[in-house]
Amino acid sequence: MMKPKSDSEIEVGVDAGGTFTDIVCYRDGIPFSTLKLPSTPSDPSKAILEALDQLRSVSGVTSSEISKFCHGTTVATNALIERKGGSLGILATDGFSDVLEIGRQMRRELYESTLKPQSPVFLAPGHRRKGVVERVASDGSILTPLDENSVITAGQELIDEGVSTIAICFLFSFLNPVHELRARDILASKFPEIKISISSEVDPTFREYERTVVTAFDAYVKPVVSDYLACLDEELKKAGLLTEPKIMQSRGSMSAISVAGRSPVRLFLSGPAAGVVGAARVGKSLDINNLISVDIGGTSCDIALIKNGRPNLRAEGEIQGFPVRVNMVDVNAIGAGGGSLVWLDTAGGLRVGPNSAGASPGPACYGRGGKDATVTDASLVLGFINPEYFAGGSIELRHELARRAIEENIADPLDLSLEEAAKGIHQVINAQMAEGIRLVSIQRGVDPRQFALVALGGAGPIHAVALAGELGITKIIIPRSPGVLSASGLLAAPVEHEAVSSFQKNISDVALGDLLDVLKKLDRQCCSLMEAEGIEGSEVEVQHLADVCYVGQSYHLAIPFEEGDKKNLKKLVEEFHYTHDTIYGHSIDAPVRLINLRSIHRSNQKKEFSDKASGDLNNISSKGKRSILFLKSNTSKMAEIFERKHLPPGTRISGPAIIEQLDSTTVIDEGWEGFVYPSGDIVIEQRLVK
Repeated sequence: MMKPKSDSEIEVGVDAGGTFTDIVCYRDGIPFSTLKLPSTPSDPSKAILEALDQLRSVSGVTSSEISKFCHGTTVATNALIERKGGSLGILATDGFSDVLEIGRQMRRELYESTLKPQSPVFLAPGHRRKGVVERVASDGSILTPLDENSVITAGQELIDEGVSTIAICFLFSFLNPVHELRARDILASKFPEIKISISSEVDPTFREYERTVVTAFDAYVKPVVSDYLACLDEELKKAGLLTEPKIMQSRGSMSAISVAGRSPVRLFLSGPAAGVVGAARVGKSLDINNLISVDIGGTSCDIALIKNGRPNLRAEGEIQGFPVRVNMVDVNAIGAGGGSLVWLDTAGGLRVGPNSAGASPGPACYGRGGKDATVTDASLVLGFINPEYFAGGSIELRHELARRAIEENIADPLDLSLEEAAKGIHQVINAQMAEGIRLVSIQRGVDPRQFALVALGGAGPIHAVALAGELGITKIIIPRSPGVLSASGLLAAPVEHEAVSSFQKNISDVALGDLLDVLKKLDRQCCSLMEAEGIEGSEVEVQHLADVCYVGQSYHLAIPFEEGDKKNLKKLVEEFHYTHDTIYGHSIDAPVRLINLRSIHRSNQKKEFSDKASGDLNNISSKGKRSILFLKSNTSKMAEIFERKHLPPGTRISGPAIIEQLDSTTVIDEGWEGFVYPSGDIVIEQRLVK
């Protein structure tokens, strides 16, 4: 692509969520424009293109001037959740075509009266799973050569079944991929319109079920994601964008749009990962490295733990209860957001979520046809939200519609007043989110009281003080632009690629030269991907990891394999014992085994963003006062209302108070005080009520 023509470096981040599409624009590392528009779920690219049009009209920035364009998307996740992926067929080694259905002998819910499939059989029912004559042994040698005619026959049968995408998962292909590679070539030649994923590229590691699942998911979403990315790329080019767009991956790093489409399964947590990266950057600027990020949007609440400045990563994620063996930011996502629907169960209990009103029709107060009560309707009734300044005034909320939805659906059936019902809605959703925070902290041996809470998303700052009070957290961070922090996180994330290879040997049997040869091969794969991104070797950081376990142990730990370890494996073993003791509380004097080797190449992040606020401390005035009904109060309180952009560094605001801005609203209860830092971020801390 051509290079953008501009005297300044203009970077744009676009996060397309379920309810809103957020856009931030930085010039030379300094933010100068943010926008928030309703998403277009039927075609997310429409909202993105509209955002670029508004950016041009509001800020005078044309697409041709943009030097970096980053995008976080929920297309892959939505395709799975809504069951709108491609019609999938699976080719497996003859006799092993039912691996996907057999799964593991484990049940997530032991006492459910109605049994549900524990493996994702919906991806490819039995008639769309075919066996192919071939066999690779457990040492990688070929026992039965690939029968090419059986590949063609099985492929034709799948085509006749109407499949649009195929996953190839042969036995032990992670040790020797030659049969998978040849089968792909045959199918691509015979049926060029079919999308194909092979397990030796998607997940070249052992455990047949997990490898089959992740490859099947990759193939299932590939037609949808590939079409979306190709369409977006084409439309952005038509709009004048000269640089290649980059997409956020689940592991919290970026990839070029042309590279991301090769393995769409790595995009499942694209949007939530960006918010965690943004929260970590805010914490770093404030020199606060232990954080719990709570990203509350219109549809979901995404919770993550950031320890020592780094988000936790997990080697295997879970999507709708199914294992997805892809490195991803450790995010606990629950169906709780501003648009979450409020309902009564058969026993008359008040419930909130997980279903959402989304962007269309949206909450009842939007006036777009929604009749059910939502959390946003309750926030409006409680006085937290200014109906004339929601999303910067782009959406005018109708108070009477919110009242009617809550009264008819919740208050009257429960014989409660309108205010009691609204408070109950907030109390229920806050309890759900607090439990979600406990799952990423207390359940893992971490005391949340030792962490600061970073509230982001359009609704995050509304609930932050209530959540902190529930958990005993005494420090809250409200980023400068919390509602669009995920979009900012896109610009802060590095470009990163990982390559992995199975290397199953006891440490005592490892020949160091063989190990180094595998790492060199993995480095070459990563170098090729980074070159495709246009990143030179001098701008790349390299990290090596080894997956290690005790002999006979079912699961492994990822241990950094530093330069010194390459001369002596003893240090690697010592680090494994130490890590095992740290995580599980014990280590044993037993033989150690290597499982996989990994190479990670990451672009250097040399540039720091310069979020510096300014203003006059002597010229601070409130916008007025508004009656607020806080959750722990039986009577309304008058709260001072402030405009966020008019609060200079050094400002102190004591609750009860409301801080309004284009992308969010911050609620400060009595007993809490906010302080504006030089970066423009607000730190709210608990104070004793006099």
